[in-house]
Amino acid sequence: MNNPLQPGQLAGKRILVTGSSRGIGADTVSYFAEAGAKVVVNFRNKEARALKLVAAIEEKGGTAIAVGADLTVANEVEALFAEIQKQYGGLDVLVMNASGGMESGMAEDYAMQLNRDAQTNLLTAAKKVLDPGARVVFVTSHQAHFIKTVETMPEYLPVALSKRAGEDALRDRIPELAAEGIDFVVVSGDMIEGTITATLLERANPGAIGARKEAAGRLYNVGEFAAEVALAAVEPIPENNTRYVGDVSDFVG
Repeated sequence: MNNPLQPGQLAGKRILVTGSSRGIGADTVSYFAEAGAKVVVNFRNKEARALKLVAAIEEKGGTAIAVGADLTVANEVEALFAEIQKQYGGLDVLVMNASGGMESGMAEDYAMQLNRDAQTNLLTAAKKVLDPGARVVFVTSHQAHFIKTVETMPEYLPVALSKRAGEDALRDRIPELAAEGIDFVVVSGDMIEGTITATLLERANPGAIGARKEAAGRLYNVGEFAAEVALAAVEPIPENNTRYVGDVSDFVG
């Protein structure tokens, strides 16, 4: 996938993408760096992979740092933003990409801890370093965004409910953000081929991704969806603060 941003378009901008050592986050942060932004590669426990991505960005002439933080641990989040303040002096864009809830071995309420509680805590901590004119981008799925009106696969339900709860909690803060000159936009897309979520869902429900692809006509791949996330950081805020990626006719009738 070609970078949808132009070289130098983001020169001087400082951008954090959570969960960016792999997948959608990694491609998104790479697009930003190629467009001239100073980027932060965030990881939970894959430091080697994050450092490899930083090296790749630097080899192309970009500027990047890797900062680890488990978003469900408050003091790690505080340390994340303290390091960003130290290295870059603040942030212009925060992309809230990290999510989960289908991993094995986690607490029963882990999905809600990560997709709602951690996201609201992340925003509170981020406000200390977000400058006026900054933008916050929250990444979600159609299955979560429309969960109040459209059923999803049972295996994905805890994730969908928790991500919608997180989105609602963040949307409640739009007036607060606007008063401080900070934009907020949601990027909602269908299931994405090649992601960890798709892999885990297919493992739990063989054929689920194929069935969704057939119903939708096509599914975006990681690079294609990352391009839409990157554009959401720079393009005008759409109606209802929501950027829909691909066809939503299955969800809105």
